Amino acid sequence: MATTTNMHGGEPAPAPAALLLIDVINDLEFPGGEALLPRAMAMAGALSGLKARAARVGLPCIYVNDNFGRWRSDFRQTTERALAEGRRGRPVAELLRPGPDDYFVLKPQHSAFYGTALELLLKHLGTRALIIGGMATNMCVLATATDARMRGFRLHVPADGVAAEGDAQNEAALAHMADVLKADLTPTVELDLEALMRGAEG
Repeated sequence: MATTTNMHGGEPAPAPAALLLIDVINDLEFPGGEALLPRAMAMAGALSGLKARAARVGLPCIYVNDNFGRWRSDFRQTTERALAEGRRGRPVAELLRPGPDDYFVLKPQHSAFYGTALELLLKHLGTRALIIGGMATNMCVLATATDARMRGFRLHVPADGVAAEGDAQNEAALAHMADVLKADLTPTVELDLEALMRGAEG
């Protein structure tokens, strides 16, 4: 798929696949955040390695985060809040700190597609396959995967790259995405990123 003409120049390289990181920049200062933290740390370790491999093959990373009801906030402020001293989610945010070449989208609701420019960005990049990681598996990840499937994207949701407050919620959401949304749950270390960037179906 050809990329859309960019009126400002600096056309990005085509990217048949992209990595979506859902709500990983998060202070976890909410009820249930304490239960989520150890699972989020395991998730962050897996996604950190995946993100590094993605960068090496030119696969773009898009951070999608809640605006937490702060309509004047931006992603820089969201990151600073998550990285502040004493914040429960700080070690997760440190592992997945955004880089200068990453994209970001702020969302007002669960799905990364609802009320955001994500679909336009993916069209601009020529993306047809999405690797979705983040939290919570049974909430924002599931909502995003559902909307992505309805838009015709091929889905990869690495089982080790998502987290929920409880194992039962996590496993039920993964099973639903595999069965209903036809998502590939291949773990992060086994994903063939080069094949995905060639536009392969695998």
